[in-house]
Amino acid sequence: MRKIIGIVGGMGTYAGIDLLRKIADNTGALMDQEHLPVAMLSLPEKIADRSEYFFGEVEENPGNTIAEIVMDLNKLGACIFGIPCNTAHVPEILQPVLDVIKDGCTLVNMIREVAGYISGGYPDVKNVGIIGTNGVFKSRVYDHYFTDTGLNTLYPDEDVQHNMVHPAIYDREYGIKAKSGPASERARVDLLTVVRMLIGEGAQAIVLGCTEIPLAIKEKAIEYVPIIDANNVLAKAIVREAKAEAKAKG
Repeated sequence: MRKIIGIVGGMGTYAGIDLLRKIADNTGALMDQEHLPVAMLSLPEKIADRSEYFFGEVEENPGNTIAEIVMDLNKLGACIFGIPCNTAHVPEILQPVLDVIKDGCTLVNMIREVAGYISGGYPDVKNVGIIGTNGVFKSRVYDHYFTDTGLNTLYPDEDVQHNMVHPAIYDREYGIKAKSGPASERARVDLLTVVRMLIGEGAQAIVLGCTEIPLAIKEKAIEYVPIIDANNVLAKAIVREAKAEAKAKG
């Protein structure tokens, strides 16, 4: 029996659903039985907003709830875990999760995988634009992993982040969290504008550093600059780990 993949959903809900689809898309299965075993728990009402926690607007560390969900998934047999939320990888949020990962199990780190994906797949790229939540913007969670692989990060300026990027994700009238299927045209236009701003500032690749942004921006490249979907990179890495584990078992 292959190890079950465990997905912590609900951050946002459509991001979890999107990750499930991308795992299936990247598996290369030709029949039902070749698809990978996956379990997802989506408990959005239990997980505090990650950016709000980072800014001290809520007291409860969402990492504690994510850790509880990981343990519940483990009881179902899951042993390869993925969290489709960039902000959840901020160290103080992620640490409670790391603390409950059992020996022999794996948490696939989205941010580390994106760094490796760019440095390995785009060796000529050095300057990478990051578009994400205010938590990703403020924490610079990508910087540690990117510096280790020789990559530089570029972010929108603070006014653009707070007046265009954040509302495109969170606004209750047109933000992606409110309108995910499909995303609103205003959210898409604003995010594309920011992408082009970063390209104009020298970005050689753009990371969609919020797992909901790919619901609005589906382009693989803009002005010949590659657009990196962090959720898709996570899916590829999860499939890789699952297949490697199955191969090791023979």
